[in-house]
Amino acid sequence: MSNVNLSIGSRSFAVACADGEEAHVTGLGRLIDEKVAAAGAQGQTETRMLLFAALLLADEVHELRNGGGGGPALPDGFTDRLAQVAGRIENIANLLESDTTSA
Repeated sequence: MSNVNLSIGSRSFAVACADGEEAHVTGLGRLIDEKVAAAGAQGQTETRMLLFAALLLADEVHELRNGGGGGPALPDGFTDRLAQVAGRIENIANLLESDTTSA
């Protein structure tokens, strides 16, 4: 297990994650921080701040699943699978970047 520190709404959160998932979890934290900023929830209590971010993210997932934006509806689990693939790509990019830095 590893730990990462996430900065969300100008607050720091220590989160445990599986080895190798640090970059993915950090990216998710950045996404949540963006939602907090978009909701104008900075300065609220931690609970309210994270509630606003969760609501915005849930709304995005709902729109994607129900074909919002005029596109076709996505199959169940598609967004979760896409997030997994993105995390793996990010891990590969980090490994490649560390190889070129150490060479």
